[in-house]
Amino acid sequence: MSRARGKLRPAEVRELFARLAELDPDPKTELAYDTPFELLVAVILSAQATDVGVNKATKRLFPVANTPAQLVALGEDGLKRYISSIGLYNAKAANVIAMSRLLLERHGGEVPRTREALEALPGVGRKTANVVLNTAFGEPAIAVDTHIFRVSNRTGLAPGATVRAVEDALVAVVPPEFRRGAHHWLILHGRYTCKARKPECWRCPIRDLCRWPEKAAFMAAER
Repeated sequence: MSRARGKLRPAEVRELFARLAELDPDPKTELAYDTPFELLVAVILSAQATDVGVNKATKRLFPVANTPAQLVALGEDGLKRYISSIGLYNAKAANVIAMSRLLLERHGGEVPRTREALEALPGVGRKTANVVLNTAFGEPAIAVDTHIFRVSNRTGLAPGATVRAVEDALVAVVPPEFRRGAHHWLILHGRYTCKARKPECWRCPIRDLCRWPEKAAFMAAER
């Protein structure tokens, strides 16, 4: 992936998020959930899987087991029957059961609200913790997935060679009033417009701000 030529200026960053916010004032995750625990499970399952695929699995799982105690009772083998359509389901089943057991032992069955406690759970890394903090608890955390990494580098919004470098750059440049929604806006923009192989630059709402040198080739793409 070629990167941006130059970095967006602060005024351009603010304009970028203002446009995305105008198009989608209340952005939300596409994972289906009703409780913080359901979200935590769904995010763990979503690693290297699509939200659509995860939602199909949890639509069958959650009516049967959607609390730590219920999942521990279900066990790894029982859980695998519901999530076998998802990639890496063996490892994910082990992590979800271990995570549920630890929640019961250390947190009274409740999802903790701190990054340190979340990252201490099996199967929970920094990205998953950021998603839960942002989406379940309203914290202005920014989780960087492949979409956000691509968009941040391609546009010149927050270039970085690693996921953590991009996260730190975003925290530094995103205006406070946009920080809670930034995670969702950038994921959705990368998923549906600024795609990896065939970005739809011709309909991109921020194309005039974008620093990507290859965008001209996609501006005239057939609609």
